Amino acid sequence: MAGHVGRLLRWSSFAFVMLAGMAAILVPGALGWSKEGHIMTCRIAQNLLGPEAAHAVEHLLPHNLNGDLSALCTWPDQVRHWYKYRWTSSLHFIDTPDEACNFDYSRDCVKDLCVAGAIQNFTSQLLHYREGTTDRRYNLTEALLFLSHFMGDIHQPLHVGFTSDEGGNTIELRWFRHKSNLHHVWDREIILTALKDFYENDMDLLQESIEGNLTDGIWLDDVSSWKDCNDLLSCPNKYAVESINLACKWGYKGVKEGATLAGKLNYNRIDSKYKRMDSSK
Repeated sequence: MAGHVGRLLRWSSFAFVMLAGMAAILVPGALGWSKEGHIMTCRIAQNLLGPEAAHAVEHLLPHNLNGDLSALCTWPDQVRHWYKYRWTSSLHFIDTPDEACNFDYSRDCVKDLCVAGAIQNFTSQLLHYREGTTDRRYNLTEALLFLSHFMGDIHQPLHVGFTSDEGGNTIELRWFRHKSNLHHVWDREIILTALKDFYENDMDLLQESIEGNLTDGIWLDDVSSWKDCNDLLSCPNKYAVESINLACKWGYKGVKEGATLAGKLNYNRIDSKYKRMDSSK
């Protein structure tokens, strides 16, 4: 593959493509994140890669995966508590001052240890990629997996949340009939409920609808605002600002300890014709 890998890394901007789609499924401008969310993010991102980027991703993945990036998109969550990778635990989120509802890199990412800093770091490592040669300081396969995962994390609003409640983890409440916490609701519960209610638990159908809305549907006009965002510093910071704003506008809005959250959120289904169909719970 010829040329600078900065071009092939344009795929990393696509890695959050699914977030715009999930926003329309859940509540206006907000989303949940989970194993299912990470897998779908990587699938959609990979489907939108250009030939050079697709070749580079396939080259960095283990051969037994047959080029399927989504097969390892949850790997950073699986290893974060292993001794070897314990240092990555703080890279999945950003703690911001309570009620501040803003993000400041110098204040919130001490020593670059936050998800915005991680995206910058692993993108920088991958910029050293050349087919057939690598910088021996870096494991570029791991860098690819971390980057694809963290691009998902930074777009889950409560991964950029208040310090005292650990991004909603300590706010216990109920989701329908079972106990949960605010962070977990946004990480997974909302996604699974939306899948069940509107897509018969068919992830492929949901993925098809999201991709359609990005390529020729209701979000097409917004694609240009992020697909060419290649700056190592400004882009992750922009994503973090968007997430804390959404966390304050939707994630924390009206939430009380012990409350039943289901029923307070509006859901939108994306039909196969790439239109939004509104419904309320």
